[in-house]
Amino acid sequence: MQALTVNTEGKLVLGQVSEMAVPADWVELEVKAAGVNRADLLQMAGHYPPPPGASDLLGLEVAGVVVRDQGPWKQGQRVMALLDGGGYAERAWVPRGQLMPLPDNLSFIEGAAIPEAFVTAYQALVIIGDLGPGERLLIHAGASGVGSAAIQLGRVLGAEVTVTCGSQAKVAFCHSLGADRAINYRQGDWWEGVAEQDLILDMVGGHYLEPNLRSLALDGRIITLAMQGGRHGTLDYARLLAKRATLTGSTLRNRSSHYKARLVQGFLRRFSESFVSGELRPVVDSSYPWQQVAQAHKRMAANENQGKLILSLESS
Repeated sequence: MQALTVNTEGKLVLGQVSEMAVPADWVELEVKAAGVNRADLLQMAGHYPPPPGASDLLGLEVAGVVVRDQGPWKQGQRVMALLDGGGYAERAWVPRGQLMPLPDNLSFIEGAAIPEAFVTAYQALVIIGDLGPGERLLIHAGASGVGSAAIQLGRVLGAEVTVTCGSQAKVAFCHSLGADRAINYRQGDWWEGVAEQDLILDMVGGHYLEPNLRSLALDGRIITLAMQGGRHGTLDYARLLAKRATLTGSTLRNRSSHYKARLVQGFLRRFSESFVSGELRPVVDSSYPWQQVAQAHKRMAANENQGKLILSLESS
């Protein structure tokens, strides 16, 4: 099959690869579109290896069609899937529990924008963060894929949503998704005037730890999903204790298939109809023929995207 692989010069090129050996009950998909994630860039740089047993190809989410009948999934059925790896290819294989039906009102490109972003946001806000109606939610990197999903989920869950982002265009973008307040961190210290936040979703890390803790409400929670701002921060233990704060780090890719299946099914039960009604929507910044993957990666590396970047295999 054709897939994007990393050559000796560290660049992604289209070529032939062998199909992956997988358990018999995994579902084979014909990939129509694949989501681009920062994890893909980290893996290319050698900083985020795939978990044991996963494909070493890039790609953590896809949309496509089922190749043959397998269990409840039928040949030709339109689906989207959360992967451990292997999405940058003509074919992908996925455990049954990590598949989701693609609503008829969404395209494959839109479907590929859902699994990683929305399931990650769901895990953070609902499963770990236990976000409730009327609570204050602060989201850093609000215009990112996960950020754009978290804004919408926070709104649906009844939270008061504040975000930080890096331009006035992104401020307007976050407001359009339902953020109550959007702060351009390039125009001053974002934490000035931000206080009593019940839940903080942080994709920056680094020096954000101290102002995050300062901005937290009593019994507040901080969930860190990434460290774009660096791996080290200063922790004031006195403030941590005084706030009775909970500081949690979380990843999704290296979770077990059983955990991911429960997560995906819980997400579907609670929010699948919201994509049909339009209450929730995948946010696509732009899509590229998969031969132009370098352009998509360049846009993500420069933090230029508002929402998801998608590779389309249908235009190849």
